[in-house]
Amino acid sequence: MNDDEPAEFLNPLEAFGVDVRELRRTRRITLKGLGDATGYSISYVSKVETGTVHPSEKFAEGCDHVFGTGSMLARQRQRALEGDHPTWFMPFVVYERKAVRIFDYSTLYLMGLLQTPEYARASYRLTMPGMTPELIESKVAARMSRREVMTRNEPPPPKLWVVLHEACLHVRVGGSEVMARQLDRLLEEAERAGVTLQLLPFEAMPVVATPFTLLVFESRPTLLYAEGPVTGRPQDAPKITAAAGEVYDQLQAEALGRRATLDRIWRMREEYRRE
Repeated sequence: MNDDEPAEFLNPLEAFGVDVRELRRTRRITLKGLGDATGYSISYVSKVETGTVHPSEKFAEGCDHVFGTGSMLARQRQRALEGDHPTWFMPFVVYERKAVRIFDYSTLYLMGLLQTPEYARASYRLTMPGMTPELIESKVAARMSRREVMTRNEPPPPKLWVVLHEACLHVRVGGSEVMARQLDRLLEEAERAGVTLQLLPFEAMPVVATPFTLLVFESRPTLLYAEGPVTGRPQDAPKITAAAGEVYDQLQAEALGRRATLDRIWRMREEYRRE
């Protein structure tokens, strides 16, 4: 992106960067000055302004404070990130932020909260081959932004329990190097407080073949989300979510324990590294 590029050709994150740059220049603040004021490096501020890195929530709120813009940039950042999710997926993203517990069953591809940027990028290239590189980067940034739910301080992050079918370790998304780094991420996440990973091995007979996610809340009914070939829809009918909960209990019972799960992920990671 450059200063002369027409606004209609900018993706939402690039437009956010343009606004930050114009506000900074109008107030005669240098890159270093804005970086010092928000707690970021000159390089980071420059990358946000050129749309090559997605801004953190802390950075957007810091800019609002420096520029005296209330919460305008924080809201713009959120809209920019949400704008790169499909419309039918947005209700799930909203509910995901409010959940206190998340139970996920992944069958072929890892859930978004656990993906590395490289894995996400490769998955978009695989499933949406006609997408431009710029749009892919914007969607990757939107997916990575969802991880903030797991790293926030207030409210506390949700407890995450994931049952992975072993096929998730073998479906080569992006090649050996990308997969090795992705399995590194799984091993790292498994050490985080509140995160539990279980592997459903090939030798186990799964009670269901469709991936799904259950979101549990403090003051509203549990939500089930199951994605189809081109769309998905959250459901909160008690009978449906209760049945899904029973299926998840069975998956947990059939899956390997924590130590055996991590050992198998580690061995698969080493195989990718040797290739």
